[in-house]
Amino acid sequence: MNDLRLPLLGAGAWAGALVGPVVVEGGRVGAALLMLLAVVVGVGGGWAIRRRAATALALALMIAGSAVVAGLHAARVSDNPVADLAARKAQVRVVATVTTDPKEVTGEHATYQLRRASVREVSGRGVVYRLRTPVVVLGDDAWAEIPLGTTVSTTGRLRASDSHEESALLIAAEPRVVAGPGVWWRASEKLRGSIRDAVAHRPPDQAALVPALVDGDDTGLSDDLEDDFHTTGLTHLLAVSGTNLTLVVGFLLIVARWAGVRGRGLYAVGVLGILGFIVLARTEPSVVRAAAMGAVGLLAMTHNGRQRALRGLGAAVIGLLLIDPGLAISIGFTLSVLATAGILLFGPPWRDALRRWMPQWCAEAIAVPAAAQLACTPVVAAISGQVSLVAVLANLLVEPAVAPATVLGLLGGLFGLVWDPLGMVAGTIATWCVAWIIAVARFGADQPTAAVGWATGPLALAVLVAVCAAIAFLAPRVLRHPVTGAAGCLVLLAVALVRLPSPGWPPSGWVLVMCDVGQGDALVVRTGQGSAVVVDAGPDPDLVDDCLDRLEIEDVPLAVITHFHADHVDGVEGAFAGRRVGELWTSRLQDPPEGVRVLGETAAAAGVVPVPAPYGVTTSIGEARIQVLWPTGETDTRGPGDGSTANDASVVLLVESRGLRLLLTGDIEPEGQDQLADDLAGLDIDVLKVPHHGSRYQDLAWLRTLRAQVALTSVGAANDYGHPATATVQGLEESGTKVYRTDRDGSVAVVESGGEAAVVTQ
Repeated sequence: MNDLRLPLLGAGAWAGALVGPVVVEGGRVGAALLMLLAVVVGVGGGWAIRRRAATALALALMIAGSAVVAGLHAARVSDNPVADLAARKAQVRVVATVTTDPKEVTGEHATYQLRRASVREVSGRGVVYRLRTPVVVLGDDAWAEIPLGTTVSTTGRLRASDSHEESALLIAAEPRVVAGPGVWWRASEKLRGSIRDAVAHRPPDQAALVPALVDGDDTGLSDDLEDDFHTTGLTHLLAVSGTNLTLVVGFLLIVARWAGVRGRGLYAVGVLGILGFIVLARTEPSVVRAAAMGAVGLLAMTHNGRQRALRGLGAAVIGLLLIDPGLAISIGFTLSVLATAGILLFGPPWRDALRRWMPQWCAEAIAVPAAAQLACTPVVAAISGQVSLVAVLANLLVEPAVAPATVLGLLGGLFGLVWDPLGMVAGTIATWCVAWIIAVARFGADQPTAAVGWATGPLALAVLVAVCAAIAFLAPRVLRHPVTGAAGCLVLLAVALVRLPSPGWPPSGWVLVMCDVGQGDALVVRTGQGSAVVVDAGPDPDLVDDCLDRLEIEDVPLAVITHFHADHVDGVEGAFAGRRVGELWTSRLQDPPEGVRVLGETAAAAGVVPVPAPYGVTTSIGEARIQVLWPTGETDTRGPGDGSTANDASVVLLVESRGLRLLLTGDIEPEGQDQLADDLAGLDIDVLKVPHHGSRYQDLAWLRTLRAQVALTSVGAANDYGHPATATVQGLEESGTKVYRTDRDGSVAVVESGGEAAVVTQ
């Protein structure tokens, strides 16, 4: 029997860490009452179940203690001089130590470097404060050149933070170095650089994947390869995970044993290896979390490892949450814990069932990734809105290459510190291993049903949890016999490789489909059998091509690119692929240049000439009547403009089809919306394509006057822009409009039903 007392206490610590910050927002009295209530419940439960009294009391105390720690942590971050100055949007001078590597983020109108830092001194409103509190820094490219661990001085304006983990957001000027990083950071940077140098001569994707496996740095990976890893359930390879640590420290232990180290010496090597890994991969919360889960994995390799690892998992969760309560809401932490628990709970019975008719190494190779993937599936579906059907097979295929690629990548860095050619030899062999991993990811992602959409509502997720639980229970019984086990594997393989028809898709008589293309727009207006007007093409050629294939669109008499931002134009090659394209309308503002170039090259290859959408013109194409409402002929035709200018130059179309009136608005901003108000006054709209993915920059009063029955918002799951904004969605719903969004509903089709707009989601 499994001893689940420590894991149960870990769950209690997690519950306490979730409620602690909420309670503290109501005051210290609320925290005290929570603790008292938890103790009373625990003692009462212990009295009712006498033999379990100690466990019940310990659980109650754990919940209460964790809640108090989390609450105090949140109060320390949100109740200090930096947070107070941020609430007043104060201009300040700060001295801070940089604690994370740079990450480039794109805002509404500019690109920034995002760093996290620990403030040591802040001067604002005539007062100087000395303290230690975390902040998020947004700055220009100069911030990307600051090494991790450097102490800098800078000026900037503070903004309030929505997170319990940072006191404020600092919009910073250029930094001035006050003190360089410590010796351990310099050594870490030297080794990280050596790892990259060892593979720099290899193809870009291979050279980028090796550092991702060794130390979690995936900055060099191409977007399309990251998408393929996401689709095939291999994203855990691109971030620091417990697997990384288990491989690296496991390798060090093997070397130590070969060198004659025994007993406590091995424990010392293990501890030093874990600490070295944390420094190499950075001391961010995600790395510390991965180190803890990796240590649990190492425990599982010892005698009576499963029991020890389960207890270790519970202890690791408790320790991590008491040190950093913010991990309670971290998706990475959740997935790490679930994957580790899945391997420990499901893996052994599945392995034992398979071992009855196959070698143990093969049984373990199948059981471990399958158990981890099954445990994580509901959370992954809640985040991404999809379930990967190739993840288990993909993880099984890449597993033999992950360990040698990781160890050889590390050796390439270590050897390179001594002699560059020797480092390049190890690095080259490591890239041969990752070439196989890349091939599996690309092949798996290309399969027609690599991932299927899954609704993210409570009922749908509850069904998925029930399905996963049933699989976990039934799998050992099915896998025990070679016939049923092989049959189950063949069914999974067939599901992954053969396209399954979507029941009822597309619905009969559809008028408009908003394709699920992630964070971007791609709309299809039906004009006849196999024929449609395509308005925007999203950011990914494969996604829009797949959507049009499912709609059986072969003829595109008119394509419209509302403006030249990447999330509307970069998928145009897929929209045109294998289809006859007639006319091509675009925004009058030829900006940004990269989008203009992408469209120009694709249009030339398709033999069409892009022309500005003719303002005021109404044209009939098959079943659809289309009028160009915006931009006017007075709009500037040359860039550059800022992001808002390009958005406001979006082509806006009024479409009438089968008695329905559709307003397709591109990314038009409030200024442009105001200009359209007179043209649309008194006109009822059946279907509104919400401007700019439902961002907060809206003229809500104007949107309400449209009285749309249905509003469509095309957004990517967990996007960085906060789209759609809560205020926008609520404003539309309060006016009686039903809002649909692709991150939750998948592709959305509009049909005419009794003179009104009805919706079918995929």
